[in-house]
Amino acid sequence: MLRYVDHNSATIWVETAETATVRVEAGGTTATARTFGAHGHHYALVEVTGLPSGTPTPYRVFVDDEVVWPSGDPDLADFPPSVIPTLQPGKPLRLAFGSCRVSMPHDEETNARYGIDALRAYALHMAGLVGDQPDRWPDFVVFLGDQVYADDTSPRMKEYIASRRAPSEPPWDELKDYQEYAHLYRLAWSDPANRWLLSTLPSAMIFDDHDVRDDWNTSWTWRQEMEATDWWHERIVAGLGSYWVYQHIGNLSADDRAEDELWRRIADHGGDDELDVTDALDELADRADQEPTSYRWSFSRDFGEQARLIVVDSRAARVLEPDRRSMLDDEEMAWLDERMRGDVDHLLVGTSLPLLMAPGLHHLEAFGEALAQGAWGRLGSKLGEVMRQHADLEHWAAFQGGFVQVAQMVVDVASGRRGRAPRSITFMSGDVHHSYVAKAWPDPALATSFETVVVQATCSPIRNPLPQVMKAVFKLAAKGQARPTGRLLGGKVPRSPLRWRMQRGPWYDNNLAVLELQQDRLHFWWSGGQAQGDLDRPRLERVATVDVSLPPG
Repeated sequence: MLRYVDHNSATIWVETAETATVRVEAGGTTATARTFGAHGHHYALVEVTGLPSGTPTPYRVFVDDEVVWPSGDPDLADFPPSVIPTLQPGKPLRLAFGSCRVSMPHDEETNARYGIDALRAYALHMAGLVGDQPDRWPDFVVFLGDQVYADDTSPRMKEYIASRRAPSEPPWDELKDYQEYAHLYRLAWSDPANRWLLSTLPSAMIFDDHDVRDDWNTSWTWRQEMEATDWWHERIVAGLGSYWVYQHIGNLSADDRAEDELWRRIADHGGDDELDVTDALDELADRADQEPTSYRWSFSRDFGEQARLIVVDSRAARVLEPDRRSMLDDEEMAWLDERMRGDVDHLLVGTSLPLLMAPGLHHLEAFGEALAQGAWGRLGSKLGEVMRQHADLEHWAAFQGGFVQVAQMVVDVASGRRGRAPRSITFMSGDVHHSYVAKAWPDPALATSFETVVVQATCSPIRNPLPQVMKAVFKLAAKGQARPTGRLLGGKVPRSPLRWRMQRGPWYDNNLAVLELQQDRLHFWWSGGQAQGDLDRPRLERVATVDVSLPPG
């Protein structure tokens, strides 16, 4: 998999069958890495440097001097060579984003239930195997959660679980340990088209709840119920540990990885033997779960003065104590606060959960939190907790303290109080199984204004459609504008410094979104697959296009 890429370097992630030395050859550049081990699996992260800027360079991967990529798999024979497309400074940034993709087959019966995999359709389009090849690929893709479903497993995953333990015992046909996570990742990323796409399109990732379990860290009550089981501890350690290996370390630049204690142990390991990090990985994951401030999953990177991308962990860093709930703990909020600054043209914030939801849903979740926190008495508190868990009322609006802090950061940045105001602030999100664009402005009570365009752009699902009954609910909730919640709920929650209205949507297609930062606008488009008689080669078709005008720059 091709992970972090900048203007002259790239990181390539590899899983091997055995202990090995992995070599990557790209143009005239060669880089090698020894595998490290975890729970009987073997991985390498190869850092390739000295690449030409703004150039797609073909590359090959060797394992102990044997070429393993390009693969000899006949299902990959029609795909073009994998390349490392380095960034070109000054070129308008183009990035894809989306979330929520189940690891299911691509046959007619499964497509009838789950729809066509938008990521696979995009891969076929990028490869030029279906339709016209795009004028240029995205510079990278940001996967905003639910890359794997640990709690809602596919028939093939259920077969694997049944081959090694009794699915009639907890945690039933959900994931139990690291071995099962490793198999789930293999299922998620081994389809030939997606495998090719992930080898040639740089990617960044952040988890959401289904990477671990539905409604992960919804509330203090939810957490206590999970910790009272005899299977949750192994599950969360396996989930976070495998996330570190399969997703997290590839998000980071070489400099950022060098600050990671576990990665330094791997990088500094000398000799021909393989370093086994099983115990250290489990300790990191256990500590990160019990003491969220001990490890940061969020990350950020700058693209010169053009843009800054901040990807925020909105799951593991939550504060759940009833008297001080927040989406982010104090350390994580301070980290975000340091990066929510101007002096770039575009500020991009990736968070799996939308900051700005449909107005009706936002007010419902704010009410649900106030109810559960006892604003209307003990009976109301019990009812609120039931609502919170069974209706998935656990987005930013259900953590009003944290929501208001981040919304105030937006106002400050857009008002020029934190350096030169950017031309745009865009929140990119997923999770909610529908897509939309909302536009925000400051609460008139603040007596401030800004020219910065503030946008919430949501793309969900890539492949996991919303039940039909919920579509009408979300369509109704999208009407109107989000007014000051504190006033609507009689001062039971803090007043929001932002108002917003849905500009486009919602729509419910399986799709992948692309954003291009153009000179005069934010240019978005959402695309999904259509079979049109050929189930194996679906065509990529535009679902929606949204242009948001920018102030003069």
